[in-house]
Amino acid sequence: MTDDRERWALILGGSSGMGEATALALAAAGYHICGIHLDFRTALAHVEEVKAAITSLGVEALYINMNAADDEKRGAALATLRERFERSTAEGRHPYVRVVMHSLAFGSLVPYIGDDPKGAVDRKKMEMTQDVMANSLVYWVQDLYRGGFLEQGSKIYAMTSEGSSRVVPSYGVVSSAKAALESHIRQLAMELAQTGKGITANTIRAGVTMTPALMKIPEHDMIIASATKRNPTGRMTTPQDVAKAIVALSGDGIDFINGEIIGVDGGEFITGS
Repeated sequence: MTDDRERWALILGGSSGMGEATALALAAAGYHICGIHLDFRTALAHVEEVKAAITSLGVEALYINMNAADDEKRGAALATLRERFERSTAEGRHPYVRVVMHSLAFGSLVPYIGDDPKGAVDRKKMEMTQDVMANSLVYWVQDLYRGGFLEQGSKIYAMTSEGSSRVVPSYGVVSSAKAALESHIRQLAMELAQTGKGITANTIRAGVTMTPALMKIPEHDMIIASATKRNPTGRMTTPQDVAKAIVALSGDGIDFINGEIIGVDGGEFITGS
């Protein structure tokens, strides 16, 4: 049976890195894109370039500049998406959110222990990182589910890394958030499966990838060198590798992969340290 519904992708973190690449790949596959991003000044010019690239593929680019962890702004963003869906419905189409991608990379990169309290993690930094990089996924999925945006075939993806289970000096706070994110996906996968509505949730564990977020990590040179040496393909993962995987996993008939951590890294993770 042909699925003629109007497919949308909601990309949290859709203006750079893996989120940008996935938005473009899904647009090329016929998805309309709703991108949530937080950018200022000169970075906004790049957002316009991303939007133009998406619309050149014959689909819509609805981009909203906001803090994705803000409850009120999340409500306003979904109200905007609702208005757009109502227009499609009035024109005889059936829109739904086929893909949700959580690719938010905004966290504190400081050690736990330091002689100077200002140089180490504190409650505010810890809670902010956990809220943005992990807990926000739950709140978005709750509102999407309750709002009827998710239907049979909807797929939720959260981006993690091997840092969720390995140690890098400045990555501890983010590592804890990634571990929590993986746990959230497991719980969401189980609860959504029990609704019988055909909605799945999985984690994508990308290999070390050249993104703006990676370059903010103080040890990025060491991480890049290690990943390149370990990866049996002899190269790093690219944002396009991740994007292609998500497009493939979101295809018709891929409905029984649920609650998993799916590696997209060319075998980097299994080689160990």
